[in-house]
This record gives sequence, structure tokens and C-alpha cells, in this order.
Amino acid sequence: MAVPKKKVSPSRRGMRRSHEALTASAYHECPNCGELKRPHHVCSSCGHYDGREVVQAGDALKAAVRT
Repeated sequence: MAVPKKKVSPSRRGMRRSHEALTASAYHECPNCGELKRPHHVCSSCGHYDGREVVQAGDALKAAVRT
């Protein structure tokens, strides 16, 4: 079984983990209602996407749009 010959320093450990940081989720303002929405997703408050209404707002909207 392979065993490390030397202790890994905190600097080297940090360099190895440098790409594992969490990134903030992107949100944009909906041009129709002004609420924040994910880019390339239907707005969960008004049902608009790309300047047109895709899903009617109401109870059916909550079932159709995942957040």
C-alpha cells in the first residue's frame, strides 16, 4: 500500500485545492418584471422568457418552473 514519504505542507495542500472553491450563482434581472432570475431560464414570477410569455403566471407557473 502506498504511503506518503513526507508530510504535505499547507501551501502545497492549498495549491492542490485551489480549483475546488464554490462559485456564486449567476442571477440577472428579468426585463419584464424586474425580479432576479437565472440566465437562460424562464422567470419564476412572471413566466416570461426571451421577451415573450412562455408560461402563464399563477399556480400552473409554480408547477412548470423549477427554482
